[in-house]
Amino acid sequence: MSARTLIGAHRAVEALLETLPELWQVVRFKGVFDRLDRRNVNLEYEMLSLRSTGEVVARAEMGGRQEPDDASLPRYLVAEIGDLVVNPMWLIGGGIGVSRRAGAVSPDYRVFKPRPSLTPRFIHYLLRSQPYLDQYLLYTRAQTTFDRRVQQPDLDNLPLPVPPLDEQRAIADYLDRETARIDTLIEEQQRLIEMLRERRGAVVSAAIGTGWGKARLGHVLAGIKDGTHGSFERLASGEGRPLLGARNVMNGAVVIDGQESFISDSDAARIVANGYPLRGDVLLVIVGATIGKTAVYELDESHAFQRSVAFLRPNDVVDSRFLWHQIQAKQFQDELALRAKTSAQPGIYMGDVVAIPVYVPPIEHQRRIAADLDHHTAKIDTLIAETERFIELSKERRAALITAAVTGQIDVREAA
Repeated sequence: MSARTLIGAHRAVEALLETLPELWQVVRFKGVFDRLDRRNVNLEYEMLSLRSTGEVVARAEMGGRQEPDDASLPRYLVAEIGDLVVNPMWLIGGGIGVSRRAGAVSPDYRVFKPRPSLTPRFIHYLLRSQPYLDQYLLYTRAQTTFDRRVQQPDLDNLPLPVPPLDEQRAIADYLDRETARIDTLIEEQQRLIEMLRERRGAVVSAAIGTGWGKARLGHVLAGIKDGTHGSFERLASGEGRPLLGARNVMNGAVVIDGQESFISDSDAARIVANGYPLRGDVLLVIVGATIGKTAVYELDESHAFQRSVAFLRPNDVVDSRFLWHQIQAKQFQDELALRAKTSAQPGIYMGDVVAIPVYVPPIEHQRRIAADLDHHTAKIDTLIAETERFIELSKERRAALITAAVTGQIDVREAA
């Protein structure tokens, strides 16, 4: 079947399907998968969940998840080893993978059994390759909770390249081996970043925690405010003004890279009409997986932020950069962790933030300490940034390798 004869919009994958090796076929998803509807009626299967990495794991490993109502448990879908598990609400975030264990998954998921023409490990790599993740995004109406679901007719009609079985196994073996090497390298670099951050924290803690008097954070602030809690119409990229969030607080600065959501000029103006943020404010992430990230706002123009970021405005007894350094110290970060609430996503109330104690030496000492720390931490920050970039390049190489292998651009038998 030629890719051109397939029904529907498949522009994220079509080009790859036009240049497949001679013996490869292009088939629709529904032609090689059967949807299953076996339920965990007798509660004999363990509870499983699907990570965005494609791993199907015990639900208990996910942590912080709200437990399902007992009445819903018999409705959970049974997935056996080798079955494809799909989270249609989060396909765009990687919610798809072949299970390596048997168990029961959410009734909101979908479970499929590959037909004998497919090797499960090959299809796992294929359906998680970047072109297919891009294709799932094309199928969604929007990225709101109710509009990002991939509908089953779209998934049924998804075109897939299918090589002969022996070649599928060879591709899966090759990718198991090569991605394991890259993953090991990434893990080593991530450990290096952890060590560098520990060293940085120790330098900051040693400089700041030297017997000065303490006060509650709220006593050294002229004001505190978080970003907007409102919902706004999103515009096409580049139109209107960017709406920033936790992802824009990066390496001690506010980074605007063009990947933000955009809102109208009037909505942005209403958000910043309260006077936040201003140059010199200390930004602190208070919602999400990166609670505790911080930066000094050094832009002349006020930008609209989402509620995941709080703005701390120092009064005249504390220096902005001294406070920024202190927030990164282990003592402050530990206090944040103790006060954080865990539900659908972690968060900390601003009332709890302002109760955290901070050191308040004389202002001239603060400025001297901040200048010293700027100097001593700059080299560590450079090493961290370089290592993070290396990790990103490794991830890009991993993704490109998978795409090339599952679409026949690499002859894995020659590469072995």
